[in-house]
Amino acid sequence: MITRRACLLPALAGAGLGLVGLPARAGGQIEEPLADSVRTALSSAIANSAPPVPDFSDIDTRLRYLRWLGAMSRRLARRKQDWTERKEFLQTVWYETRRAGLDTGLVLGLIQVESAFRKFAVSPVGARGYMQVMPFWTRLIGNGDPSSLFHMQTNLRFGCVILRHYLDRERGDLFMALGRYNGSRGRPQYPNAVFAASRTWEWKEHGPREVPPAPGTPLPGGS
Repeated sequence: MITRRACLLPALAGAGLGLVGLPARAGGQIEEPLADSVRTALSSAIANSAPPVPDFSDIDTRLRYLRWLGAMSRRLARRKQDWTERKEFLQTVWYETRRAGLDTGLVLGLIQVESAFRKFAVSPVGARGYMQVMPFWTRLIGNGDPSSLFHMQTNLRFGCVILRHYLDRERGDLFMALGRYNGSRGRPQYPNAVFAASRTWEWKEHGPREVPPAPGTPLPGGS
């Protein structure tokens, strides 16, 4: 079970949006020894090169995905103006988060805090890309080429696999796992920033923030 710590600072619940706007102390994952079995499992998870194309078992599931895609695209339009780029990015985030067993809204919040959705962001400590992955991960479980972290799917794949690894290490404690991801385990600032940002990306079908499309309106991404 994925849990959030009850000790989140109450004051940040109201001030979270202000906190999210601050420069993030992002990408400070600490290199730790990995057991051979863990390294093998993580390497295998990274190496699977299946394309990030959603596959749906029924039309209702596909339609729910398309409505989610439309809602998220509207929210992301200010940061990524090109529709094709937004669609590819959101489709890949959706695919990689489900592949890793993570909440998509949470990962979008993490990306907002880490890189402000900038593909080529580099932190002061050298972390790269959307999810600010440290280059040492390419040596530990990848192809050894840090420049690959500027490739969209590669970066999102690494980021989601790493967060899943930390979540497993923390036995489902999301607060502590996010701290590990940021290199600030046990301190509340970074997890609170991610939780606050993730509220921007929450989605419930026909919820108060979204208006259902009028009958006959083409759905985004549909054919």
